[in-house]
Amino acid sequence: MIKIASYLASTILMSCCIPQLLFSQPGFGQAEKINTNWHFHLGEIDSAALQHQLDRSWRRVQLPHDWSVKQPLSPTLASATGYLPGGIGWYRKNVTIPQQDSGQKLYIYFEGVYNRSEVFVNGKSVGKRPNGYISFSYDITPYIKYGEENAIAVKVDHSQDADSRWYTGSGIYRDVWLVRANPVHLDQWGVYAYPEVKRDRGTMHVQTAVHNESEAPATLSIVNELVAPNGDLVAKKTSKVTLAGGARDEIKTTLEVKNPQLWDLEHPDLYTLRTRVLQGNQQVDESEVKTGFRTFTFDPNKGFALNGQWMKMKGVCIHHDAGVLGAEVYPEVWRRRLLALKELGVNAIRTSHNPQAPSLYTLCDELGLLVMNEAYDEWEYPKRKWLEGWNVGTPGFQGSYDFFEEWGEKDLADMVKRDRNHLSIFAWSIGNEVDYPNDPYSHPILDGRTESGFTQPIFGGYKKDAPDATRLGTIAKRLASFVRKYDSSRPVTAGLAGVAMSNETAYPGALDIAGYNYTESLYHQDHERYPGRIIYGSENRHDMGAWKAVRDNEHIFGQFLWTGIDYLGESGRWPSRGFYSGLLDFAGFTKPRGYFRQALWSAKPMAYLGTYPLQGGGAATDVWSRLEAEQGQRKDQAPSMDAWPVWNYQEGQQIRVVCYTNAKRARLELNGKVVGAAKEYNDEYGIIHWDIPYTAGILEVVGLNTDNQEITRHRIQSSKRPQAIQILQSSKTTVRANGGLAQIELQIVDEDGLPVVLAEDEITCQLVGHGRLLGMEAGNNADMGDYTDNKQRAYHGKMIVYIQANGEPNEKIVARFTAPWLKSADLEIQLD
Repeated sequence: MIKIASYLASTILMSCCIPQLLFSQPGFGQAEKINTNWHFHLGEIDSAALQHQLDRSWRRVQLPHDWSVKQPLSPTLASATGYLPGGIGWYRKNVTIPQQDSGQKLYIYFEGVYNRSEVFVNGKSVGKRPNGYISFSYDITPYIKYGEENAIAVKVDHSQDADSRWYTGSGIYRDVWLVRANPVHLDQWGVYAYPEVKRDRGTMHVQTAVHNESEAPATLSIVNELVAPNGDLVAKKTSKVTLAGGARDEIKTTLEVKNPQLWDLEHPDLYTLRTRVLQGNQQVDESEVKTGFRTFTFDPNKGFALNGQWMKMKGVCIHHDAGVLGAEVYPEVWRRRLLALKELGVNAIRTSHNPQAPSLYTLCDELGLLVMNEAYDEWEYPKRKWLEGWNVGTPGFQGSYDFFEEWGEKDLADMVKRDRNHLSIFAWSIGNEVDYPNDPYSHPILDGRTESGFTQPIFGGYKKDAPDATRLGTIAKRLASFVRKYDSSRPVTAGLAGVAMSNETAYPGALDIAGYNYTESLYHQDHERYPGRIIYGSENRHDMGAWKAVRDNEHIFGQFLWTGIDYLGESGRWPSRGFYSGLLDFAGFTKPRGYFRQALWSAKPMAYLGTYPLQGGGAATDVWSRLEAEQGQRKDQAPSMDAWPVWNYQEGQQIRVVCYTNAKRARLELNGKVVGAAKEYNDEYGIIHWDIPYTAGILEVVGLNTDNQEITRHRIQSSKRPQAIQILQSSKTTVRANGGLAQIELQIVDEDGLPVVLAEDEITCQLVGHGRLLGMEAGNNADMGDYTDNKQRAYHGKMIVYIQANGEPNEKIVARFTAPWLKSADLEIQLD
C-alpha cells in the first residue's frame, strides 16, 4: 500500500489573487486581464509592418478567440479537425504604459495560444512557444516605451491544421494578462504547498520562490498565513531571507493546523493561503491561493482511497472545446457542464489529452471532482491522421512531434508548476496511447507469443523497420523524473493502448499507477503477473461489461469513459462534426446514455424512460411506418442505452420501452394502467425493458425497492405539434457586466407546454442592448450548416444560446427568439 508520506501525498489548490473570479494564475505581481480591443488578421503578413500603424482591414476581436470555429465546414478538410481549417493568423493590441510604471517589471502572460506562437512588442520578437496548450509569459520590460502606446503582436501558425486527432481550435483561445511586478517579486507559479495529514493534525508544507531582479541585495520577510473556510486565521509564519542582486531563492516553511477540515467530493472545503513579500516595511508582492487538506491512498489490491475511504473513480475523459464555441470555452460553460456530469454520478475527470484552461481545475476544486491532468498524445513520433476527409487518400503525419525533443520537458515542467497546487488533481499523465502498436512503435511480441496470451499476429505483426518499442521506457523514465522534480506528492501515470507490447518494455515500470485503455481483458492476468502494479481503466467503452470489470474487481480503482461530452473533431464520414459518444452533447444537454450512466453510478434514486421502434412490429402498414421500423432494433438485440424519451408513434406500432434505473425493480404504466409487469433489475445489460404496442398518452415507469415500495418515477408523454419556444429558466436573468456569460436553454413545446422531442425548427436570435451573441448550439452532430450567424435548427427540441455581456452594471440586454409558426420568447438579461 502506498500512503501519503511517499510520492502520493495529499495536495492543495493554488489560485493567484487576481480579479475576475480568480480563475487564472500567473502567481506573482499585479495582473490585469487584457482581453478587449484586439485586432485580428487571417493570413500571413510582413512582420516588419507591425512597427507601423494598424491596417484598417484588421478586424476587432475580443479574447478568447478561436478563428477556426468561425470558418466554413468543408468535406475536403481533415476529419480529425471536424472539417474545419487552420492557417496562420495575426493579433495586435496597443497598450499604453504610464510613465509611473518605469522601474517596475512588466510581463505578458498567455494562458494558451494554439499554436506555434511568436510574440512581438514594438516590432521586436520577445519569444516563441510551439505548444498550444501550455501557459507561458515573457518579460517585456526591455521593449516598453513608457508614456506611449506599445504595440503587442502575436503570430499564430496553425498551418499544420491536421496536427491533432481532435479539434484544437486556432488562435489566442484563452485569457491574456499584463503583469506589473516590483523588481523583487515572487516567481511565476512561485508558491507551492502540499499538506500532510496524520490523525488529527494537518501540516501544510509551503515553498515560496522569490526573485530579486534589482542590482542591489534585498533583505526580505516572507509571511505565510493560512485561513480556514470560515475565515479564521489558523496558522501564520514569517521567514527571513537576503537575496543578492539578480538572485533567486526558495524558502521552505510549515504551517500546523489541528483537526483540519478535509476536502472531499461532497464537502470540498477550501482554505486560503496568503503569501506576502516584505522588503523592510514595504510590501513588494503578494499571492492568495485556495488550499485544503486531503489524502490519497493507492493500493494494488484495494484500489483507491480518498481520506482513508475506499472508493471507485467514476470518471470521464473530456476534450477542451464546446461545440459552437470551439476552443473559446468560458468558466460559466464549464461550471454548467461539470455540474451536469456530477449529477450523473461522475466524480473524476481526465483532461484528454492535454492541459486545459486554469478555470477548469479551479472549478473541479470548488465542486469536488478528481482530476487526472494529462500532458501528451504524442512524443517523438506522430500518429497517422487523415488529412483530407475521412479514410481518403494516404494518412499524413502532421503533429507536435517536431518540437518534442526541444520543448517536451519544459512543457511538462510548466504544466506541473502551473497546476500542482490544485487540490482536485490526483495524478499526472505523461502520455496517451503513445504505445499504440505499429503507430508508430513495434515489437516482436506483435508476431504472437503464447506466453503473452496472443497466438497470432496482432496489429499487422512485428514491423522491424518501425521505431523500437523499447524507446517507450527510456522516454517515460525521463518524463516521470521531471514530474517528480516539481511535484512528488502525486503519482505519475499514462494511458496504455498496447499493454501487451508495453509489458515487454520498461514503460509500465516507469509509472506509479498504470492506465489501461480498452483492455479490460488484461485486468486479472496482469494483476497476477505484476502483483505490485496499480491498475485502472484510463479509457473505456460505455457498455455494462466494461463497468462490471471495475465494479467487480477490488483491485481496479476506476474507469474513465470515452467520453464525458461530445467533442469536435475525430469525426466520421461527412456529415459529422465530431465524436458522438458523450454523456452530454455539444450543447451540454444530457443524452440517454448519460441517464444510463446515472443509473449505474448515482446513489440518488432515479429512473428514465426511452423508446424506439422494433423492426417488423405492430401496425407498420404505411411506407413511413415501415421505414421507421427498419431503423429500430430486432427483439433479440440487447436493449439500447441510447433511447430518446419519445412517445409519438403510429397507433399499434410495436415499441421497445427501456428503463434505466438504480431501483431494484420497476413496472410500466400507460395512462394509469399497468402495461408492463414489475421486472427485476437486469445486471447483464443494466436495463429493464418491455415491448408494447403504441397508444398515445402518458407513459410512466415506477421504480420500486426490495419491499415493493415506490422510490422514484419518470414519465414521458405524447406531444402535439410544435407551438412555442420556451425559455427553460426565469423570465429575467442577471450576469456579470463586461464579460459575463448568459447560457439560455430553449425548449420547443406544444400548445399544452409539453416538450416536443422530435422538433427541429430553425430558431433566430435577435439582441437589443449591450451584449454579443457567441453562438447557438443544438447538439446535432450531422448539422454541417453555418454556425456563425444568428440562426440554428433545434435538435431533439432543444438548443442553448450563449450571450456575452459587454456593457456596464445596471444596463441590460433583451434577447428575442423566433421561429416560423412558433410563438416567440423574450428574455431580459440584467448586467450586474
